[in-house]
Amino acid sequence: MSLELIKDVRQITGAGMSDVKKALDEAGGDKDKAIEILRKAGQKIAAKKSAREIKEGVIALAKGDGKIAIVSLGCETDFVARNEDFIKTVDELAGKLLELGKDKFESWATEYIQNELIVKIGENLQLIQFDVLEGNAIGTYLHSNKKIASIVVLSEGSEDTAKEVAMHAAAMAPKYLKPEEVNTDELEKEKEIYREQLKKEGKPENMLDKILEGKIQKYYTEVCLLKQTFVKDDKKTIEQFIEENKAVIDTFGYYSL
Repeated sequence: MSLELIKDVRQITGAGMSDVKKALDEAGGDKDKAIEILRKAGQKIAAKKSAREIKEGVIALAKGDGKIAIVSLGCETDFVARNEDFIKTVDELAGKLLELGKDKFESWATEYIQNELIVKIGENLQLIQFDVLEGNAIGTYLHSNKKIASIVVLSEGSEDTAKEVAMHAAAMAPKYLKPEEVNTDELEKEKEIYREQLKKEGKPENMLDKILEGKIQKYYTEVCLLKQTFVKDDKKTIEQFIEENKAVIDTFGYYSL
């Protein structure tokens, strides 16, 4: 069994020296069989590690031909999340998502993570989020820690405007684009909480609905992108900012680990 063969299998699988030697011995020196053995072992390792808690991770973006792909991969430790090879791997996953599309990517990525990455990296890994957005003008922001990202797609307007809104979204973490999109159950729960607060404060019954409406409007400024105050200019909302720039937001995404 040559050292070159061992190095070759190690490079392909990322497995440890002793594991590679053991697999090659079991495979009778057959490279492909040894890789298969290690991949199968990886499935066993993945099963053992799956109960470990995901506390860290990395987000990556890949852009091309009017599309943007985003992938976030979770891991156990900050040590791995800061590793250049791990960051490069997540970048490659984003590129693969752009190539395959959402429908094909999930099954491919799940198999790749379970069979290869976990055995290579040695931690529990989990595909946290993945998405592909497309449109006329796309703006993105990825925080330097690679744990917060945002994407804004405009149906009208410039890429520079989209980037400005994406930077804002990364800072303010909106859940919805506009009030009409707020989940009904969530809204009713907020109203219930506000009603109880107002009653405890002794507000007159005949004033509750009016005060409640004001609180709901304030709630929209917290969770809806268009109603939020622009982080770069507190005298205007995002809605006003995009109107000034003759833009229309088609969709957006906020992602965090």
